[in-house]
Order: sequence, then structure tokens, then C-alpha cells
Amino acid sequence: MARSLCPGAWLRKPCYLQARFSYVRMKYLFFSWLVVFVGSWIIYVQYSTYTELCRGKDCKKIICDKYKTGVIDGPACNSLCVTETLYFGKCLSTKPNNQMYLGIWGNLPGVVKCQMEQALHLDFGTELEPRKEIVLFDKPTRGTTVQKFKEMVYSLFKAKLGDQGNLSELVNLILTVADGDKDGQVSLGEAKSAWALLQLNEFLLMVILQDKEHTPKLMGFCGDLYVMESVEYTSLYGISLPWVIELFIPSGFRRSMDQLFTPSWPRKAKIAIGLLEFVEDVFHGPYGNFLMCDISAKNLGYNDKYDLKMVDMRKIVPETNLKELIKDRHCESDLDCVYGTDCRTSCDQSTMKCTSEVIQPNLAKACQLLKDYLLRGAPSEIREELEKQLYSCIALKVTANQMEMEHSLILNNLKTLLWKKISYTNDS
Repeated sequence: MARSLCPGAWLRKPCYLQARFSYVRMKYLFFSWLVVFVGSWIIYVQYSTYTELCRGKDCKKIICDKYKTGVIDGPACNSLCVTETLYFGKCLSTKPNNQMYLGIWGNLPGVVKCQMEQALHLDFGTELEPRKEIVLFDKPTRGTTVQKFKEMVYSLFKAKLGDQGNLSELVNLILTVADGDKDGQVSLGEAKSAWALLQLNEFLLMVILQDKEHTPKLMGFCGDLYVMESVEYTSLYGISLPWVIELFIPSGFRRSMDQLFTPSWPRKAKIAIGLLEFVEDVFHGPYGNFLMCDISAKNLGYNDKYDLKMVDMRKIVPETNLKELIKDRHCESDLDCVYGTDCRTSCDQSTMKCTSEVIQPNLAKACQLLKDYLLRGAPSEIREELEKQLYSCIALKVTANQMEMEHSLILNNLKTLLWKKISYTNDS
């Protein structure tokens, strides 16, 4: 006869406790291994994503190989490749082909941006900018005169900006920027760097708006790597959290939480005025109109004086350029006629082609972003008027009659309302 595992009644209770303890221990071990497995998987995925997104070493190698063989030149080349006083810090890249790092150049903080290889065709789902050709930095060729180079740049600007009357002034400005060593001459290496950089909308806009307060200053370049001034606060609002925590926070709760971590209202008003002034800068500026195709908090920053500074301008594109590229795009619905997140046109169902007119102007998109930002914590005496003006601004349409007049009126009214409220505070 088989023996019972718990032969006596007096042993049943210890046996029960032993079984329960074994069950709890196995349960604990199971969940421990589960946590280790999930944690390891998350870390692996994040590491894989990081190594794919953050390719600064590859970018530096490409640039420095070209510099050391005399193909390219620029004011940042020696510091990057020889003395190594320009180095990459924290990776901020969001796409593998657009490398972005916080960096240090000597004793000066900056933001380093570098372009990696990309497909030769224009992909509307990603970028509006043609990337490097198969042979890196192959234009202009040896023997190209300065006059010929100026003609190349002029033709490029005409295609991007339209037939502006003052393009020759912009060409001369570009040659001044391209002369990195300021010896009064543009070398072939400097010309190759400048030509590669001029394919990038952000670089072109930095040159055009170099004297404007809210545009980051260009510090230097080497090939199509360039360094721009650093911004203390690299998002309009929010708090930076470790990526492990970010994974478990729902997006809706994250947006609500971000709104809690903002400056005081007078400081927010000053930052908002800066954004409105930047909209003025790109709206019918000296070389045509630029469209802001991704107005989001992560692309806007501010300094320690609460002056707005643009952090990322890669999705601010010349209106003429966008219209030319989108007008023949095949579409099934309006959803196919979008560039970035904010530049939308409509789909002509009769031709199944996108129309060329962008529906919403820059100011309306800026006001949409500023609505919750400004209304939260707004002084009670101006809240009603502020809300009214913001909604009038959001309702602006490009096709509306007298749009330019309405644009100027609404923009000036908003700036005046905000300035009146903060003009006698320390934040002004």
C-alpha cells in the first residue's frame, strides 16, 4: 500500500504550508523571468533603434574621408577631422538619414546635423529634399569658374523659390557664406560643400533669415554637415523622461502632463510672440513664401530669456517648390495630398491629382499649436478675448478673400493683446 504524503492529520498543516510556499516560489520565479525577458527585449529593441538612428561615427567618417582627400572644405572641417575639437554629444536623430546631435565646438555648444545617403527620387512620405547623388559631392566639377558656379546656384534658386527679382543678391550672399576661410575666394572644396548644403531647405532658410532673431545662427559647415547654435530648451513644453518610462505612458496622458511643465504664463506669452514673429519672417519674406509643414512643440525651443528659437526647420519648404512637386501627384483622397504633418492640399477627383494650393496658412497652424498653450493659465481679464482671437486665427484659409489682409490683422491683434499684458512685467 502506497504511503500517504501527509500520513497524519497533525502533518497536514505543515504539508499544506510547504505546498503553498512552493507555489508562491514558482509564481515568483515565473514573473521574475518574465520581467527579465520583457526587459531584455525592450532594451534590445531600443538599442537596435538607437544604432540605426544614431550613426554619427559613419557620418563623420564619410565627411572626413572626403575632406582629407581634398574633395570638400569648410570652416568646420579642420576642427572635426584634424584637431577633433568638434565632437558629437547626445543623439537627437529621429530618422537615420538625418543625423542630429548636441555637440561642442571648442568651448561653444551647438547642434550638429549631417545627411546620410538616401534614395535619389523624391519620396513624399518622408522628405522633400533630393539627397546626395551616387557620387558624393560631385558638383561643381574641376574647372568650373566662379561665374559658372553662380549660374548653377541661380538656376537652383529659381527652381526652388520661383522667379524672384532679387535672386542675384541671394547668390552673392551664398558665395560669402561659402567662403569659409574668408580669403575672398571660394575654393572648389568650399563650392562642393555649399552646393550639397543648398539642397537642404533648412540650410537655405538659415542663410536667408540669418539676421532674424528666431532663426538659429549657422556656426560652420564641412561638406553637408553643418553646426548651428544650441538652444537651451529644445521643446516648446514638456519634460524629458527616460525612454523606459516613456514606453508605458499613454500618449493622451503624456500630452496632458506636458502642459503642466511649462513656463509661467507671461513667459509663455513672450515665447508665443516669438512664434508669431517667425511666421511673419517666413510669410512673403525677401525671397518668397515658405510653408511650415510640421509645426509641433518638438521643433520649437527657447533660450534662457524666453525668446523663441527654431530647433528644426527641415520641414519648412519654399512654397514654389512644394507646389511644383505636389501638383501632379496621384491621389485617391485628400489624405494622399499631405507633406509633413501640416501642409495639405485637396485631391481633384476629376483628374485624380493633387491640387497645388495649400489649404491652411502658417498662421492658422501656429495658432492651433498655441491655443492650449496660451489658454491654460491665461489671466481672466483677457482670456475671453484671447480665445476669440485664437479661434479666428485657426479659421484662416488660404483661399479666403483678402487673406493677406486678414492674416496681417489677426497676427498684429494677437501680438498687441499679448504684449499689452506682459509689457510691464519682468518677462517682457
